[in-house]
Amino acid sequence: MVNQTQIDQVKDYLLKLQDNICQTLSLCDGKGEFQQDEWVREQGGGGRSRVMSNGTVIEQGGVNFSHVFGDKMPASATAHRPELAGREFQAMGVSLVIHPHNPYIPTSHANVRFFIAQKEGHDPIWWFGGGFDLTPTYPFLDDVVHWHTVAKKACDPFGENYYADYKKWCDEYFYLKHRDETRGVGGLFFDDLNKPGFDKSFKFMQSVGDAYLDAYVPIIENRRNTPYGERERAFQLYRRGRYVEFNLVYDRGTLFGLQTGGRTESILMSMPPLARWEYNYQPNPETPEAKLNKFLKARDWLSETG
Repeated sequence: MVNQTQIDQVKDYLLKLQDNICQTLSLCDGKGEFQQDEWVREQGGGGRSRVMSNGTVIEQGGVNFSHVFGDKMPASATAHRPELAGREFQAMGVSLVIHPHNPYIPTSHANVRFFIAQKEGHDPIWWFGGGFDLTPTYPFLDDVVHWHTVAKKACDPFGENYYADYKKWCDEYFYLKHRDETRGVGGLFFDDLNKPGFDKSFKFMQSVGDAYLDAYVPIIENRRNTPYGERERAFQLYRRGRYVEFNLVYDRGTLFGLQTGGRTESILMSMPPLARWEYNYQPNPETPEAKLNKFLKARDWLSETG
């Protein structure tokens, strides 16, 4: 059983995680500050959205905490889990997307969340989910290996298969079927985690949430001073179009938020501030832009040497 004290512990962790990520990224940026916008959901719950625009490093980034509840599950959830129909629910989490100015710094995404559905006379249905993934425009193998090394380190204390399983799930989830390419170079994705029990599942979610900054900040520092021009910027905006396509076509979190009557501004804060589409674009072979194609497929990054 999961009691209210445990639910409160999860919420307390998520609020502190949001604080820590915002404080660290603000220091890393050096100029930009996250502006907080607290909101209330008419059907129950609310959250606090924090957004940075036009910082030194971060063109636009959002770090959102939400805790919503209600007496009826949306269609997106009951289709995936029909046993949830007729139950009251609570969903809480921290979700973030960072879009940097410099095309040589990848976009990053992270999310950790907890869900519980309850019905009088029945055991609660609950689980944890989350992960983080990296979307470079001009990829560097060293950055990708570092990202996955941190991901594996976060998983290793919990079992030998955690990294392999959740790395594979990430590759499969962040995949654009209509483009036949991954959204980026992956990371971790997990959902429906409850079999290890509440305490171990919660600790794993914390390990993933805490690892995000260790994975991302060194990449920012490595690439923030790399020179770029109009060519790189144009390609960055073109690749951001893929990010938009995934979020609007495939992302379950976006669908869940919209179907539960969530706050649209917070749900869509993951979108880049600028993006573009170009008909049938094909990069010239052997150009830096063409190099990206080699990275947009599932690979065992920790065994890569070049």
